[in-house]
Amino acid sequence: MFGRWRLVLVLAAAAVAATPAAATAAGVAYPDADFSEAFISSPSDAGDATLHADILRPKGSKNTDKTPVILSIGPYFNHSGQTGPAGPAENTQYDPIGPNAGPSERFQDFVEGSGLLKKGYTFVMVDLRGFGGSNGCLDWAGPGEQSDVVNAVNWAASQPWSTGRVGMYGKSYDALTGLIGVDKRPQGLSAVVSQEPVYDDYRYLYGDGMRRENSTATPALYDGIAATPGPVMDDPNYNQNALNDPACLAQNFAAQAGDDDHDSAFWKLRNLIPGATGSDVPLFVTQGLTENNTVGDGLQEFLENHTGYERGWLGPWEHVRGNDKCADGDPSTGCDSSNIGRLKDGRAGWFDEVMRFYGRFLKDETPTVADPPFAVQTNDGKWRSEAQWPPADVQTFTTPLKDGSYDDTAQSVGTAYASNSGDPADSTVQSGVWTVSKPLPYDVHLSGEPVGSVDVTTTIPNANLVIDVYDLSKDKDDNWTGPLVTRQGHLVRDAGDSTIPLTLWSADWKFKAGDRIGVRVTDNNQDWWLIAAPSAQSVTVRGGSITLPFLANNRGQTIQGDPGVQLENYLETHIATAPADAVDSASDFTLPPALKENAPKDSAYSGGFTEAVGGGAIAPPPKGRCKDVRKFKFRVHQPRHGRIVRVTVYVNGKRVKRVRGRRVTHVTLKRPKLGVYKVKIVALSARGTRIVSTRTFRGCKKGRAHTHVHRHRHGHKR
Repeated sequence: MFGRWRLVLVLAAAAVAATPAAATAAGVAYPDADFSEAFISSPSDAGDATLHADILRPKGSKNTDKTPVILSIGPYFNHSGQTGPAGPAENTQYDPIGPNAGPSERFQDFVEGSGLLKKGYTFVMVDLRGFGGSNGCLDWAGPGEQSDVVNAVNWAASQPWSTGRVGMYGKSYDALTGLIGVDKRPQGLSAVVSQEPVYDDYRYLYGDGMRRENSTATPALYDGIAATPGPVMDDPNYNQNALNDPACLAQNFAAQAGDDDHDSAFWKLRNLIPGATGSDVPLFVTQGLTENNTVGDGLQEFLENHTGYERGWLGPWEHVRGNDKCADGDPSTGCDSSNIGRLKDGRAGWFDEVMRFYGRFLKDETPTVADPPFAVQTNDGKWRSEAQWPPADVQTFTTPLKDGSYDDTAQSVGTAYASNSGDPADSTVQSGVWTVSKPLPYDVHLSGEPVGSVDVTTTIPNANLVIDVYDLSKDKDDNWTGPLVTRQGHLVRDAGDSTIPLTLWSADWKFKAGDRIGVRVTDNNQDWWLIAAPSAQSVTVRGGSITLPFLANNRGQTIQGDPGVQLENYLETHIATAPADAVDSASDFTLPPALKENAPKDSAYSGGFTEAVGGGAIAPPPKGRCKDVRKFKFRVHQPRHGRIVRVTVYVNGKRVKRVRGRRVTHVTLKRPKLGVYKVKIVALSARGTRIVSTRTFRGCKKGRAHTHVHRHRHGHKR
């Protein structure tokens, strides 16, 4: 076992007897709850721990009154405050003395705003190992903390007052633990709500080798939170149980700050994207697509791997909860005295939608109100419904990138907002090699993750490379200026000729007719990769390509929701001006055909969803001829390296067919039943390459479902 250690305040805590303050505090913060605490055993190959839990049961309930459990587990439930002494800087409370003795108020807004206790749920908050009232070594969502998630869910499902069904709820770090639950699928876990999570811990600190400020600031912050004891006046058992070895903190910092290799064993264990493969745990995710914190880096990859039921809210907002509103003195972008009380993401009804989601999967309740599968806000501030994300009709189009060179000073920035001058034509904003389209002949709608490939030549190792995508329109001075749509960075580790692949952040963006698409290859976006080290060399760009995902069909239908509060400011300040010579040498981009108009309102793309003012109703079965939508072919091309050895078919998250064999060519699905169906095909090659294809379609007739997997018997592989 580890030696006992924590900040010196803990010495005083051991001498303080328990007082009635716990009951009083719980009664004030949670008037509908009976509050208690528990300790949970969490064995793990990474070391055993004992976890502390705050439990809120419906007031007056007995052990025989069984309820589903909604659980949140993370580093922020310390009774002295969510982020320890960093509280003032992090805009959270910090009370090292007391008399606060729990429960944590982190999700008081959710517990009281949703009325979950009155609706017959129990809410449990669990400290991850090393935080709050839990002992053990923190390990940044590694094997120890992953065991904590599994053990906490198993504990919640097995309590005498539990029905055995558990949901998870969280935002940011405790949204990440929700995704761990999705990956690990512990017995009893039936639904996860994950707001603004991290999908791959490495990407929160690095851009494929390029350092964010987070690479040192994040482990330091969580070391500080872990080192913070509970209030002096808390129950002595709370602080005594949380004593830890100070070596834990040094180990945590060194492991994160000292390892910039995405492929290292440390980071592979903390990449949650592969673990989502085949998971059927229902998931409700939110993601700001213009985030200033966790961003949508890995969102699409995670959803493509996940096979279960999915819901989501996506759009241009910062690191916010679904219910967050502007408050007096709020530092959030877009919040000022004119919009106090305005929802930060712009859409009403967060708690109602979440509780209908939980009701469906934790209580088998049939919803009487229709909710959009994915509610998506675009850069025009309008909301729409999508049956899935990325949408089913996305098609990709590839355009060559121009050659040139840039100096790797690591001083370039992505937008005027990040420049010292505030000028979108600042040299730090314009630097790099630009490829600019001619004015678009019609509207196009980007939706999903763009993919870049850049051919470079370097003379020494460790050159910085960033790719930015902009939406450019002519400003009052006849310059082509516009907002940043998406980006990605990569460290070119080897000298010589290299081809660098980059998967950019998820985006959903409308480009208007007459606008231009700008793609910039440069040395840095210092506003993001703040402490990337310059290689001080000239980097030769020998060309490359950008592949952009566009919708095939126009989305004419809108749903309830206003623009997020950040959007107006983002469009005005997060901008860049393309150099005049790049505009003068504009290229013909490979574009999709013009968006198809007049798609039916109950089309498969919206998930058969229609919404009236105040919430909407269950959409009726689709009408009309459905012959074409009852049969789909998913062609499974043989990869360049390694034959296909297994094809698995999922329908609405359930596996319906698995076929092993090297000669699979395509899958035909006949699904004539009423309803909307999400079908996912996962093909696995002998070398471990996964090929994923997803479609959504409607069935219009009663009958049995059929799935056919076809194989070549003769001829070449396809």
